[in-house]
Amino acid sequence: MVKFVVAKLRTLQRFLMEKDKKIKLGISVGDLNGIGSELIIKTFEDNRMLDFCTPVIFASIKTMSFFKKHFKSNISFHGINHTDQILHGKINVFNVWKENVQINFGEEDQNIGAYSIKSLEMATKALKNDTIDVLVTAPIHKHNIQSENFKFPGHTDYLAEKLGGKSLMFMVTDSLKVGLLTDHVPVKDVPSHITSELITDKINTVYLSLKRDFRVSKPRIAVLGINPHAGDNGVIGAEDDDVLRPTLEKIKNDGKLVYGPYSADSFFGSGNYKNFDAIIASYHDQGLIPFKTIAFGHGVNYTAGLKKVRTSPDHGTAFEIAGKGKADNGSFKQAVFTAIEVFRNRSEYDEYSQNPLKKAPKKI
Repeated sequence: MVKFVVAKLRTLQRFLMEKDKKIKLGISVGDLNGIGSELIIKTFEDNRMLDFCTPVIFASIKTMSFFKKHFKSNISFHGINHTDQILHGKINVFNVWKENVQINFGEEDQNIGAYSIKSLEMATKALKNDTIDVLVTAPIHKHNIQSENFKFPGHTDYLAEKLGGKSLMFMVTDSLKVGLLTDHVPVKDVPSHITSELITDKINTVYLSLKRDFRVSKPRIAVLGINPHAGDNGVIGAEDDDVLRPTLEKIKNDGKLVYGPYSADSFFGSGNYKNFDAIIASYHDQGLIPFKTIAFGHGVNYTAGLKKVRTSPDHGTAFEIAGKGKADNGSFKQAVFTAIEVFRNRSEYDEYSQNPLKKAPKKI
């Protein structure tokens, strides 16, 4: 009994130390010709951000100095070549490359895309090795990143392969969270991708994420139909009746509070989404159009289900305004705060899960 108590005290001590430590926040720099650099600089020009985390930008001191000069910023960078050189209270720049890079704001360039992948790969390696705690990814250009060595449609699929887990694109704010059954899939292929197994996996991922990452004790999840009007009893497609409804019934019988399928056309406009902790859409635009209409500029793209924490802003490279100093860093800053919040929530949830005698705090 004494050994058990001592072990639990040590576990609690370690948890409290983890809770109070400064989180090492890795940042992949994104497409260098886009707005990622401006977002990073605007966010960390505010020295108060260093009270919440220790940023580690995966790029090069030469490249970040170019951006500093271009945007006439007073920001200070600390260049490092190894993660054991990370300093708290500094904006660390990990030198992924040493050469000068030709930046042409607003231009699509596969050579620049290769640098964004170098940044992502090094940041992901650091995340996997626990030399950083969380990862925030600046926007990449999905066409520019394609090569013989990188054939992923975006961050989510790459990170799922490298980090493990069942990844799910989860667009989140404090009051609205939208997950997807399918993400970067052509519309014509969506129905064939949606199986009972996929639906079950995605709902389970959202359910656990709500509990573990966002401290929702009894998640209520709404699921949108695949077809217009959720198929209208088979008049506009059979997938909702043949696949979606029976799967949702089975999940309900297992004790989860899952509702639907709902007709997507009126679900958000009617305000029904406010009755749920999360909404699961069948495909990319069905979920992201209403999310970005309601929350654009302060929403966050969170990859739920991974073994590590990754967030990103809710927008792309914005080539049309790149280099002009016009980019709004609101979503990027919120991605930083969300990554920190989720990391702390996970640590707390896992601690209480290991010690069921302790009563976990509920979401306020």
